[in-house]
Formats: sequence, structure tokens, C-alpha cells
Amino acid sequence: MSGATRAWPRWLKPLRTRPVRAWSVWLLLAVGGGLPTSAPCQVLTSASASRPLPSDGVLSNLLAGVRQKHNLPALTAAVVTSRGVEATGVTGVRKRGSDVPAGLDDLWHLGSATKAMTATLVARLVEQGVLTWDTTVAEAFPELADQFHAEMRGVTLLHLLSHRAGLPRNPDLARLRGLDGRSERLRATREGLAKQPNHPPGSRYEYSNLGYVIVGAVIERVTGRPWEELMRTEVFGPLNMTSAGFGGTGTPGRMDQPWPHRASGKPTPKNGPAADNPPVLGPAGRVHCRIQDWGKFVCDQLRGARGRPGLLQPTSYAKLHTPPFGGEYALGWLVLQRNWGRGRVLHHVGDNTMNLANVWIAPAHDFALLVCVNQGGETALRASDEVVAALVHRLASEP
Repeated sequence: MSGATRAWPRWLKPLRTRPVRAWSVWLLLAVGGGLPTSAPCQVLTSASASRPLPSDGVLSNLLAGVRQKHNLPALTAAVVTSRGVEATGVTGVRKRGSDVPAGLDDLWHLGSATKAMTATLVARLVEQGVLTWDTTVAEAFPELADQFHAEMRGVTLLHLLSHRAGLPRNPDLARLRGLDGRSERLRATREGLAKQPNHPPGSRYEYSNLGYVIVGAVIERVTGRPWEELMRTEVFGPLNMTSAGFGGTGTPGRMDQPWPHRASGKPTPKNGPAADNPPVLGPAGRVHCRIQDWGKFVCDQLRGARGRPGLLQPTSYAKLHTPPFGGEYALGWLVLQRNWGRGRVLHHVGDNTMNLANVWIAPAHDFALLVCVNQGGETALRASDEVVAALVHRLASEP
């Protein structure tokens, strides 16, 4: 499962159709109060008393009920506003069958929620003049351009980031399992662009992890630095995401981090950095971090969606949050219209088949909701949607 357009489960149906009552005056205060617009988002020690936000304990209790109902190993969640990370909660165990509790300092795999981070890195490089949104693959790889299919040479970063390049869903992961992600991304780029596109670039949406792999390769060719290094220096560092890293979490054989579980609920045979898709897929979905650090990134995106500068300039956030070729997919984000969100909301789901992450941003209401599960598949997705539904109903009601 990824952030691709999905069939909306019944958990979210009321949130799409039920009008939301007027919010109280704290929404107005949110625009002018709190931290300076350019300051990194923070993990707050207490929520604003004027806001109907859950406490850490209330949030954990909500998660506990959902976890028990769906028989999941562990759940964590965060409530974020433009002030910062307002509340966090966690429940469950790191591995099914153990009594080792999951904790708020644990690392959670974000899967395809990584795509918004890769798109943000591109925006940083565009602002620095290193790239343009219209940089083509032929311009980035002039020595390889003759090997690319003629219809692929004009594919731009905008095509790739919005899943409009005509590429298949994945590269050949059975062959691209090397530990050097950078060299494997170049190989995937050379092979993927040599083939005729599934449809003319720009003409149709088709979700593609390969497209984000190629974005990573473009970044690496133009800058001369690995995608992982640039993520640390250009995104994680400025946002103070000190726990962010790549691949599966934990020490192999130890339960020092949440253990991954398949959709069946069965723990995977192995944990640790290698318990993930291969490094070639880094730009498409291999980031992990604490829920608080993911909240810092989402807080920055929320501020940008509300027209405020942060890691990027407002025009760059607008670019990230606007589908360039129509439809619902922008650059790393689904852009949807929801009554409960008073219009535009941003959404993505990540699932590496062993972990799931679910995020919703409601700019008009100045909140975002994040949920992570150390299990992949539909049960984990339904549970995360149920958490989102409960929190939206709480936040959309007057105190």
C-alpha cells in the first residue's frame, strides 16, 4: 500500500460528508501566536489550553482501544498544529508475543510518506538554483540520453514527482538489491528510461516508486552527493529531526525498536536495517524516525500550506501542494477536498508491507494527524483510519 489513490474505507465516510461545526476563536489565535514563522517546529510540553486538543494520556487511551479491537502489535500517533507537536501517544508491544512495550522514543517506518520529503529536498535544491522543476532526465544525464527511449528524454522532475512519467510501479527489485543505493538508482534509471513509457509522459497518473528512484538519481548526478546525505543536511538537519534514518529499525535479533509484522499479523523472521525494501528505493520510501520528528516535518508542511515560510518559501510549498497536471496527486502529497477539512486537505499513506504510516493535514483548521503501526496491510490501514476519524470528530467539535 502506498499513497496512491485508494478506496476510502467506511471509517472516513462520515468525515467526507458531515458538515463541521464552527471552530472557536483559537483558530484565529493560531495564525498570529506561538513561535516565529521561521523557527523550526517544536515538540511542545503542553497543548494550548484554549484548544480542544487531546492530552498524551487521552491519545494513548484512544490508541489502546483501537489496537485491541484490531489486534495489532503497536500503534503510535501525534497531533500537530502550526505551533508544533501538541500531543503524542503510544500503545502496545514492540513484537507480538512479547511483553516489551513500545515507547514514545521508538523509531517508526514511514514507507511512502518519504516521498513528501524527497519532493521537499527537490524544492530546496530548486530554491538554491541547483535544479529547476523542469529539469529533464536528458539534461541530468547527457551521456546517457541517447540510450533513453525517445519519448522519455523530455521527462521532467515534475513528471516524476507527480507520477506522470509513464513509468511502471517499481524497478526490478529482485535484481536491484545491492547495498549501494546510489549505484543501484543509476542502474534503475538507465534501464527504466530505456523502455517505451506505458503512456505519453504527462498524459496520465500512474503511481510509480521507480519515478522517485529516478528523482533520487537526478539529485545525485547534479549534486554529486548521495540522496541520503542530502536528506540529512537539507531536510532532517534544518528541521532538527535528530532520529531520522533509513531502512528497517532496531538491532537484528533484539527488541530494542518496534519489530515489523506482515499484514497477517505475523512478525517477520528478521528485524533491523535490512528488514525493508532494498536501498535503491530510498527516495520512494525508506525513512524512519520518532513520531515527534515526523511531526516536525509535517508541522513545517502545515505551516507552508497556510502560507508561512519555513524550510521553504511559500511559493515552494504551493508548488509541492498543487497537482501540476490536474487530478489529485501533487508532489509527494494527495490533495483532496473534504467537508470536515473545510476544503483542501493533504494526505499520504506509507506501507513497506511490514509497517504503515498514515498522515492527514487540514490547513484550514491548522492541524495534522499522524499514525504509525508496526504492521503492514489492510487491517493496519483500517485501524489508522479509525484513529484519524476519532481525532477529527474531536477536533472538529466546539469545546
